[in-house]
Amino acid sequence: MNFMTVRTLFSTLLLLGLAFAPAVSAAGPTFTARQQERVTPTVRAVSAVAPAVVNITSTLVERRSAREITPFDFFFDMPGRDLRGESIGSGIIIDGRRSLVLTNAHVVNGASSISVRLLDGRTFSADVVGAEPDFDIAVLRLKGAKDLPSVAMGDSTDLMPGETVIAIGNPYGFSHTVTTGVISALNRTIEAEDGVFTDLIQTDAAINPGNSGGPLLNILGELVGVNTAIYDKAQGIGFAIPISKARRVVDEILDQGHVSTPWLALIGQNVDPRTARYLRLPDVEGLLVTEVFKNGPADKAGLRPGDVILELSGNAVTDRDKYLSLLRNHQPHAPVTLKVWRGGSARTFTLTTTDFDDETAESLALRRWGVSVKDGRHGAVITRVKDNSPAAHLGLEKGDTVTAVSGRGVESRRDFLNAFRRDFLKRQILLQVLRGGRLYQARMGI
Repeated sequence: MNFMTVRTLFSTLLLLGLAFAPAVSAAGPTFTARQQERVTPTVRAVSAVAPAVVNITSTLVERRSAREITPFDFFFDMPGRDLRGESIGSGIIIDGRRSLVLTNAHVVNGASSISVRLLDGRTFSADVVGAEPDFDIAVLRLKGAKDLPSVAMGDSTDLMPGETVIAIGNPYGFSHTVTTGVISALNRTIEAEDGVFTDLIQTDAAINPGNSGGPLLNILGELVGVNTAIYDKAQGIGFAIPISKARRVVDEILDQGHVSTPWLALIGQNVDPRTARYLRLPDVEGLLVTEVFKNGPADKAGLRPGDVILELSGNAVTDRDKYLSLLRNHQPHAPVTLKVWRGGSARTFTLTTTDFDDETAESLALRRWGVSVKDGRHGAVITRVKDNSPAAHLGLEKGDTVTAVSGRGVESRRDFLNAFRRDFLKRQILLQVLRGGRLYQARMGI
């Protein structure tokens, strides 16, 4: 099935400790006596929450000055041009006192400037406090904003299929559009071009491009989800991130500036047909475990090299990319269940994830990619290139600056380590490197 995040649809529009704060009381609309007779729970919820729903316009400027290279033409580049466009989205004020807005990461990804407009007509510029594409969550702070309303927090852990929900957003630029529906299902998993997203709420409340990042509310007007994706081949199938999951991500963004990365302390590779035949696998799918780190979660649970991971928490693991995407949707110190093929049959293991910390990531980056980095003015500056490593074979040198990995910008050492955590099992990495004032792109085989 071809799932499409609203970010995908946005591309067609280009060129045209935190405990969430309680709701700030704001004077709602005054209903006439005639209207009072028609005020439903939905009307009441919308009236209470609409002032805290915002429209987001992100301006994107993409610099086209790099070319793809090989080790044989590393010192040639290609001049390019800037591409400029805008994308639209929605958000919800979660802390009026601190002017914090919750939205999707893809709504503001790559934005050079962000404008946020409220229902009362006020417009503010915004900074990104933090964004986590793996969870599609971002937190913005409005500049110079005061006396802001905010949404009341709900609890998504007790949602019920069939329960009425309300979406408010900015579809196709139509400000503060209200749609209603029910919760169609819970704990959905979808595959989008950005990765795999798990534990989603499925709803038939109409969600369109521009709704992304807006609130999904229960009938009490409480925030229970963040609208994030649609199924492009059907009507009435939309998805939202449960607020219980979004809340944990926001807490980490505000507390430490990023979301901790989970891992099971193992390395693996894709299964090829020859290996599948040898292991008597039913399909040429799964992650073949090639290394298990001593005293890590996998080691303690009893996994060993030669095992093949078939499922992670009930979701099929078809290859290493699917494994990483599924694992990233968990958080450190959370339980996961693995279905593992060993000795001609499947068995189940229960593990608790651990934190893929910077020290571990830095050590493995030197070992697998062959580089160490530090913070630089324009990205992550290479401080060491290991002999006979993938980086050395590519021609990278000490002093080069890595500005992007696999299409995602790198502005610091932490960004580089995050990129390694995301891509450390891949066999080929696309790097963007700054050398001598020129940008180059290079594919590094691992």
